[in-house]
Amino acid sequence: MLQSIRDGSRSWGAKIIIGVMVAAMALFGIESLFGLFGDDPNEVASVNGQPIMRQQVELEVQRALRSGQVPPEQERALRSDMLDQLITQQLLSQYAEDGGFSVSDEQLDQMIVSLPEFHDQDGRFSAEVFRNRLAGAGYTPLSFREELRVDIQRQHLQQGLAFSDFTLPNEQERLAELQRQQRSFRYVILDGNDVESDIDVSEDDLQTYYDAHRERYERPEQVRLEYVLLDRQAMAEGRDVDEQTLREAWREQNRAADRRVSHIMVTFGDERSREEAQEVADTAREALDSGESFEETALRYSDDTASAEEGGDLGVISRGFFGDTFDEAAFGLEEGEISQPVELDGAFHIIQVTDIQGPTFEEQRDQLAREVALRDVDDEFNQQVQLLIDESFAADDLQSVADQVGLTLNESDWLARNDEAEGVLSEPGVMSAAFSNDVLEEGYNSEVIELDQDRRLVLRVAEQRDATLLPLDEVREQVEISVAAEQQQQVLREEAQALIKELQADETVDLNWLEANDISRQADSTVPQLIVQEAFRMSRPEEGESVYRAVELPQGVALVALDSVSDGEVNEEMETFVSQMAEQLRAQSVLQGLIDDLRSDADIER
Repeated sequence: MLQSIRDGSRSWGAKIIIGVMVAAMALFGIESLFGLFGDDPNEVASVNGQPIMRQQVELEVQRALRSGQVPPEQERALRSDMLDQLITQQLLSQYAEDGGFSVSDEQLDQMIVSLPEFHDQDGRFSAEVFRNRLAGAGYTPLSFREELRVDIQRQHLQQGLAFSDFTLPNEQERLAELQRQQRSFRYVILDGNDVESDIDVSEDDLQTYYDAHRERYERPEQVRLEYVLLDRQAMAEGRDVDEQTLREAWREQNRAADRRVSHIMVTFGDERSREEAQEVADTAREALDSGESFEETALRYSDDTASAEEGGDLGVISRGFFGDTFDEAAFGLEEGEISQPVELDGAFHIIQVTDIQGPTFEEQRDQLAREVALRDVDDEFNQQVQLLIDESFAADDLQSVADQVGLTLNESDWLARNDEAEGVLSEPGVMSAAFSNDVLEEGYNSEVIELDQDRRLVLRVAEQRDATLLPLDEVREQVEISVAAEQQQQVLREEAQALIKELQADETVDLNWLEANDISRQADSTVPQLIVQEAFRMSRPEEGESVYRAVELPQGVALVALDSVSDGEVNEEMETFVSQMAEQLRAQSVLQGLIDDLRSDADIER
């Protein structure tokens, strides 16, 4: 479809199609094109034909950031993990639905009204609390109900799987015995300095190793990409924002913050008329303008004698405490500012804000500058996005697009389909776009990819090379290193086995043993974990005897002598914990097995 439009853009058929596109966009927006042509650029993955949208990934990312569990600097790395989670959730949900797991509307209602997060101070369900909590977490009532329904389905599925597998009492007892077991052993690590050998790598050795490990030297299909990035934050950097605009933004941001206020109250009614009270209030305000302190003026003029003795202090107030008229004055002031007389409930009030419960203007200056600058570039950014869409659609290259939009043309190194790309190329959906038919096979620019609310990216394939087995000459150095390491390791294995035979024959062997006494399975120690694990796999030695084993290490071979095994002390709390952990691990293993099976059979595109 896309090819026919591009190749025949001057035909009457193409003009009709483009006319339909323009009409659809004018009437219904850009989203209407997805219905016309089927491919939604916001779809980052599909699971058995069910799409996962970019908005879903973004929503989960923002929720994780809002929870405070993930620092903002890890936001971009978080997206890939969130996409994997959404794929797994989709698989489990599909499996649960196929298995007949269902949750009725009545069950959902009962669950929602019983959740304490949605209760008021009296412990009863509150619709207002419900809506506010959902809004703060980025949900609507409908989206929350649907996610809760799916979550309950998955919980029922997981519980069913967990209960389908169990541990017998004698298994639990044996597990406890093994858990508290302690072992004492000696070990020595052999490396290249402990043996005398000449490593001689022949051409036959290289060829044999190369032939046996051909998969290591296969280069997958790779592309080298060109791409342009439109970044709202980059556009906002260095944008000058005047002081008045910053203060207005700070005032607006802190308009609802609690604040400490003082007042001078001049009443009217029985003792004085409204006009007389107005005159007194104006006189008090003039005194303040002439430099008299608020405390002195309050003592002289305020009819609220209790607060006047405290300099007019009313303490810390929240919006709504004294009503709208008072709020309009008090919450429109910056710290230290004084209002004009405000009429309220039979009195005139002169209000001073002495403290705002929140960050000061200076503390928020940098953040406010960034936010205001981002708002200032909104229109320019949206215009640039539209220009990027227009220019990249029919262009035969990206350099001309970069020039027209005023962007930098970036180039990547060679990348394979499953490589862990870096930077913006690691974002969800980017590599799938790079290896899509339109981009890889037809050679077109990609659709404009929305990475997040601030960034748009377009890419194209600059070069492509097919999967191939790299010739031996090209990887000779790597093969030589591997063969030499393998020969070295083999010499160490043989040395370890020779030493074991001498030790088993009670011959005197001069070794610098390192001792590890009363080591338990999970105890912290300086002994390499591989050695500890193997020590607990070795058979129990006879009293006064030792058993020996060679342990392969990433570099070198360890010789281990197990000397004794003891039962260890009973720790009820620890054994209960281990038993519970074993049950959880068993349940997780069953669940992971199901997930692996579902993934292997699923049609997943990303």
